[in-house]
Amino acid sequence: MNPPLIACVGSLRVVRDDLLPGGTKRRALAAYLPQLGAAEVVYASPAYGYAQVALAHACRDLGMRATIFTAKRRDAHPLTRQAIAAGAKVIMVPTGYLSNVRAKARAYCEVTGATALPFGLDDPLFLAALADVARATGMEPNEVWTVAGSGVLTRALQLAWPAASFHAIQIGAAPNVGRARLYKAPESFEDAAQQPPPFPSCTNYDAKAWRFVSRLASPGALFWNVAA
Repeated sequence: MNPPLIACVGSLRVVRDDLLPGGTKRRALAAYLPQLGAAEVVYASPAYGYAQVALAHACRDLGMRATIFTAKRRDAHPLTRQAIAAGAKVIMVPTGYLSNVRAKARAYCEVTGATALPFGLDDPLFLAALADVARATGMEPNEVWTVAGSGVLTRALQLAWPAASFHAIQIGAAPNVGRARLYKAPESFEDAAQQPPPFPSCTNYDAKAWRFVSRLASPGALFWNVAA
């Protein structure tokens, strides 16, 4: 897999992982999953979560089984449909509060022996793999902007580039963003970005950072666009 493409957008640099089906996490999963020694991995995903797509692609690449638990909806979310199309087994959970979805995923693993993945893929091994993805770009940015769902991405990039300053945009519950300066997107978690960027970006996630990046980022700053 080639390193991410870096594009210039005005005075900024943008990681264009919207060009990779599954996005940035697919890259790190390629190195992370083989370390688990599992034939089947299980993830409890919000309906709007992009990790389900990344996991489906990565498991197909590696010949592993991906099982996604998510809240039951009348119509599956487009990201869930993408995960199914990429080969994931999806189990819809009625009364789909995330706590219940996670409980059902744990119970499945206890019965089947499958390996449960942590929420947000918040595992030191995954963070290390994601930091390696960043180093492979060959960049040494001074300023880095990301969205923060769990905060895994910004913390991994902080490992890769310890001298840089970091800015993260919260889109849901309070994330662990390490030493990044934190901002809060005004949109509700389930709503699309009101001021999206001029390139494909996941409307519920990365796109919500653009209103901040476009106004506050310094010339030459890096914005990491995880997925379309």
